[in-house]
Amino acid sequence: MKKIEHIGIAVKDINKSNDLFAKIFGKENYKSEIVESEGVTTSFFQIGESKIELVAATNTESPISKYLEKNREGMHHIAFDVEDIEKEMERLKNEGIRLLSDSPKKGADNKLICFLHPKDTNGVLIELCQEIS
Repeated sequence: MKKIEHIGIAVKDINKSNDLFAKIFGKENYKSEIVESEGVTTSFFQIGESKIELVAATNTESPISKYLEKNREGMHHIAFDVEDIEKEMERLKNEGIRLLSDSPKKGADNKLICFLHPKDTNGVLIELCQEIS
């Protein structure tokens, strides 16, 4: 793993949250994007070398919608930048860490992504991210 790529924050209202975090960070988000495969809309803020990703559900079947039914808005996941996501997924499987998908998916911000099962990571939802070239 190369670095923390971003920290994901689950939010109910992306527009209100964009306004709030723009005030907190003193700058506007640099990108918003809908990720159909995950049923979410995302918004990114650049903070130094890392990013903050706001994530809101676009439908009731979205993992974020289900998460917010059980939890408050707040930190949802931490994402790590990796060089080769498939190699990293294989390494983690060999270490006994369960993955939430068998192959990488197309995520937001031009990334291939995969989540690790939080039951195997002390309750922390970890995302692996690889830049799509």
